[in-house]
Amino acid sequence: MFNIILNPPTFLVMALIGGLLIAIIASPLGIFMVWQKQSYFGATLAHSALLGVSLSLLFDLNPTLAIIFVSISIGMILFFLEQKSLLSTDTLLGILAHSSLAFGLIILSFQPSVQVDLMNYLFGDILSINQLDIILLISLLVAVLIYFANYWNQLLNLTLNKELAKIDGINIKNVQLAYILLLALLISLAIKIVGILLITSLLIIPAAAAHKLAKSPEQMLIYSLVIAIISVTGGLLASVMQDTPTGPSIVVCATLIFLASLIKK
Repeated sequence: MFNIILNPPTFLVMALIGGLLIAIIASPLGIFMVWQKQSYFGATLAHSALLGVSLSLLFDLNPTLAIIFVSISIGMILFFLEQKSLLSTDTLLGILAHSSLAFGLIILSFQPSVQVDLMNYLFGDILSINQLDIILLISLLVAVLIYFANYWNQLLNLTLNKELAKIDGINIKNVQLAYILLLALLISLAIKIVGILLITSLLIIPAAAAHKLAKSPEQMLIYSLVIAIISVTGGLLASVMQDTPTGPSIVVCATLIFLASLIKK
């Protein structure tokens, strides 16, 4: 067992690299999700992933690309519906989450001859990560870094007071739309690592733990990043040493850190 850790095989190294990339990308996106109380938005995009899987089978597409397409589409639909103010955000999220899941299950029911390992999509399989996934994650990381380098202060102002941010001349629509698209891409790519059911937890839990410890937005970002990295590394090690499911192991590790953060006075 220790020989595997000291001399890890290539697939384990790839899994660690992919997991760390997800941790780095998720940290800044996660803290604004917590601040803006948008945790259900992440769950909605995660639920829509099953629709992407079913469409990839129906049209013989790459599953990752199909999930990306569906997640971005759902994110943009939500964005434009919010601009119309037809219903509350929570109501719109509920409709989109459950309707996309229902459509996905119906499409799958028409393909009885196709065997789909839904467990991999529900709980992830980080050990199956490949070079294309790494390239996509690095590309997304670059996009996220550019986005936050340009819009960090605008996002802070938007989070604190949307009306004041509008008065200050911040283009709220562009900032929010770009954030939604980046979040959709992250969830699409991270599903392979922690699965549909757990990706939202990886976004929220490190940010929530950091929120208990930090005294400034910058501190929260740093703490969230450290907690996410520890969670991915610890969960992967636990999975290798104890033969536990990798995705749930990562989330459990993050949860234990969050519980420890509650002890802080």
